Amino acid sequence: MQEKELTHGKVKKFNKEKGYGFIKLEDDRDVFFHYSQLVMEGFKTIEEDAEVEFELVEGERGLQAHNIVKL
Repeated sequence: MQEKELTHGKVKKFNKEKGYGFIKLEDDRDVFFHYSQLVMEGFKTIEEDAEVEFELVEGERGLQAHNIVKL
């Protein structure tokens, strides 16, 4: 099984009501994420500027962050 490469970034924006946001990559690109991809216990939310590690996945609408872990 191929090991997935992890990427780092910072949460640029997160809309709690709509359940999605964007992570800014080190090369200044923005990546979409859905709250369901946050790996944590309890209510899934995350603050802006939080440093995160995640898998970068090419989806139908471009790059997306999956399996997001707050550092």
